[in-house]
Amino acid sequence: MSSYGIGVDLGGTNLRIAAVDDRGTLLEKTTLGTQVSRGRSVVVNDMVQAIRSLATKLQRSGEMAGIGIAVPGIIEMETGIVRKSPNLPDWADYPVRSEIEKALGTSVILENDANAAALGEKWQGAARDFDSMCMLTLGTGVGGGLVFDGKVWHGMNGMAGELGHMNVEPEGHPCGCGSIGCLEQYASATAIVRMAREALASGVDTQLRRAAEPGRNEEFNSRIVFQLAIQGDPIAQDIFNRVGRSLGRKIGDLVNALNLHMYVIGGGVSSAWEAFSPALYEELRKRSLVYVATAPERPESPSPQGKHTIVTRALLGSDAGLYGSARLPLQQVQIVSTM
Repeated sequence: MSSYGIGVDLGGTNLRIAAVDDRGTLLEKTTLGTQVSRGRSVVVNDMVQAIRSLATKLQRSGEMAGIGIAVPGIIEMETGIVRKSPNLPDWADYPVRSEIEKALGTSVILENDANAAALGEKWQGAARDFDSMCMLTLGTGVGGGLVFDGKVWHGMNGMAGELGHMNVEPEGHPCGCGSIGCLEQYASATAIVRMAREALASGVDTQLRRAAEPGRNEEFNSRIVFQLAIQGDPIAQDIFNRVGRSLGRKIGDLVNALNLHMYVIGGGVSSAWEAFSPALYEELRKRSLVYVATAPERPESPSPQGKHTIVTRALLGSDAGLYGSARLPLQQVQIVSTM
């Protein structure tokens, strides 16, 4: 009988839970609204109830290996404490792992959401042919994850991989982390909207101005800026060129430092790949001598064969974190079985 893991991906607006078996088959998936405003105890209670319901439903589907939970923010792995989470403001210094374990009566594995997404892409996504990879997730903010030899690299206490808070502009825009010029301020959905509004404030004549007018039925967001870039609006195109150049600078540093086979870009903003990837590749060639020496002939459609540095888009979309968090307990079972 096969085994399966239950994975939880906790976001600022949605709570997503799935069961994935040891072959990578998605057995069940459910999505709930995250009632963050009602407090962390409500969120944890909703999560626990959903996990119990899913486990009961799958009693005859195999043996449950365990539960993995992906949470946005900085996590202290040894203690299971969320030190800081921008999307979950009242979770600072919250011992979330012990609270969930107490409610469920079983052990759980806690992981940063970007790390879980990286593990998911390594297991069943773009990096499935490679043992090691690096992933950047472009969403409301910018997250990062490192997988070495099939396992998430946590660093000293679980806080490795904060790639969104590496500098790309020495005198750049202030970041919520307290620094300035972080990648998150130039490659996230929030940054795209900010740069669009900055352009409008300068008085430029652009379709963005009409798209951002008050009273429109649709909220002005990064997707609208992307659509206008594809339609040829020069200001919108400049914004996505800036996104690409910022990513190229930082990925160039990562290529020089890590010399990995694959660097994967995921998250909601990755859907604008065609708008920012040309600038990304152009900048990457300027910034990394290692990339120049190892780039595939066709970076946009590389072959996994050979020792090339591949920079590509994620394949699993919003499910990457679910696959990764479900993979965590399955990995643990494999380790125990080989001891």
